[in-house]
Amino acid sequence: MYRQLLPISALLLGSALLLFAGGINSLILPVRGSEEGFSTAALGFLGTGWAIGYVLGCLFIPRLVASVGHIRTFGVMCAVASIAILSQALVVEAWAWIPVRAISGFSFAGSAMIVESWLNDRAEPTTRGRIFGIYSMVNLAASTAGQMVIALGDTSGFLFFALGAIFYSLALIPTAISTSQTPAPLTTVRLDLRALWQNSPVAVMAVFLVGISNSAFGTLSAVYADRVGLDLSSIALFASLPVLAGAIAQIPFGILSDRMDRRKVLVLTGLLALAADVTFAVLQPTDQMLNLVLASVFGAAIFAMYPIIVAHANDHAPPGTSIQVSGGLLMVYGIGAIAGPLIAGWVMGPLGPRGLFLTTIAGHIVMIAFTLWRISRRAAVAEADKGDFHASLPARIATPETVVLQEGDGAVAPLSPEDHAETPPDAL
Repeated sequence: MYRQLLPISALLLGSALLLFAGGINSLILPVRGSEEGFSTAALGFLGTGWAIGYVLGCLFIPRLVASVGHIRTFGVMCAVASIAILSQALVVEAWAWIPVRAISGFSFAGSAMIVESWLNDRAEPTTRGRIFGIYSMVNLAASTAGQMVIALGDTSGFLFFALGAIFYSLALIPTAISTSQTPAPLTTVRLDLRALWQNSPVAVMAVFLVGISNSAFGTLSAVYADRVGLDLSSIALFASLPVLAGAIAQIPFGILSDRMDRRKVLVLTGLLALAADVTFAVLQPTDQMLNLVLASVFGAAIFAMYPIIVAHANDHAPPGTSIQVSGGLLMVYGIGAIAGPLIAGWVMGPLGPRGLFLTTIAGHIVMIAFTLWRISRRAAVAEADKGDFHASLPARIATPETVVLQEGDGAVAPLSPEDHAETPPDAL
């Protein structure tokens, strides 16, 4: 194991520093914005801005890397992310934070794609699964630690903005001094919504709705927790425990989906999420422990949905197209993530904190109803034709390169710089 990890240790360290800074950034903004009296609509726009930047980063960063290289692009992305979070500390206004948050999303997508491209290039077929598992654990731990560190200081000052900028800057050092050979250009696959829909309507509709609900919760969960009276440490736990619960829940739900119709397992996770939705919306509990338990149940359900959806879509996909399908679904998720915080923030304005879960209730009801309808219209995939379920990172911190690293190489060849120059705007 040591011999396998040593060549990629610099990349794992760079990724950990990047995700630690991202964890700080993702939580300090809604917490500080709420303290400053930003409206819930404005706070929702922060998540929408990030998702827009993320989608654009996935689309255009491969071209930039093809032009100037991995190391230079990664350095630029880390520098821009540092500038973005520092500028938000200097101008504490919603109108200024929203476009800057989009820049942060663009920078994260670019830097994460570059790290994952390097890892994919360094991984041997026999060790790729193990490397992806280690990479996933490192990222989840770093992101959670970044969120939890918020509870250790004063959110009303400059501290956490500066800390985030420091770790964004530190993230570029391991890759800058690494002796690893620069990998091939980033992998690019095309987003073909019509083909995705023909392959699996359930996957397209469900991943769009999951993008709405998960991004709404990811952006505004801290605002909800603050508005119901939780203290700072509980707010950090409220935001981070669901992600960890979702990572753990992928194992039993994944095993179950390998043994029965994945759509029925998706309905089951939807019902579990809906139960938590309704409890939050009706009771609007103020007890710390009850909130954390409910948030963990909610996270276990919503963060297990995405890999189930991807596995179901790949069960129907023609051979050799799994990366195109998974990458396309990731972008559909991103489109949903643009809408989710905007809708939830608007609903929370007149209805208060429970508006967050009224939004997710609507999304989960539609998803369950559509999936049940499709179950009645299309037979399940035969057990012999099913692929294997793969646990995955939460979609909000995954990129097209994550798909390549997770599923292996050979399905889609990296584009050359000349190919990138001809790639149309709707390419992934």
